[in-house]
Amino acid sequence: MESTRLTIDNLIVFDGECVLCSGFFRFMLLHDRSRLFAFATAQSPLGQRLYRELGLPADDFETNLVIVGGRTYQRLDAFAAAMRALPWPWPVLSLCRFLPRGLKDALYFSIARNRYSLFGRHERCMIPGPEIRVRFASGGYGA
Repeated sequence: MESTRLTIDNLIVFDGECVLCSGFFRFMLLHDRSRLFAFATAQSPLGQRLYRELGLPADDFETNLVIVGGRTYQRLDAFAAAMRALPWPWPVLSLCRFLPRGLKDALYFSIARNRYSLFGRHERCMIPGPEIRVRFASGGYGA
């Protein structure tokens, strides 16, 4: 499913235990200077609810979710939607959305299924300081 209507807008949901996914979160914190996005870990109550509503496993997070303009994006389309919302030059990376679906999914899942062995895994979700904690959506942090 490429996108779904939800009531939450401008949100990035990421696996808080995945080193690669947490790196994406830190990248977005750094480059989202207009503070467009709020964040939630997939392990949080909000993240769990969104994964269940989308019919995704709530214990194996093979995709980040990016919600922009009321649409929920998954896999490489989520990355493209996030990049499109950032200032120049990052929107150039959103061109990956034009790749054929089969190629996008094959690329994405080859990394997603091996992300822990390739990049590592935190024993638990990160514990953000107060300056970062304010960027999390209500219910978007904690288990």
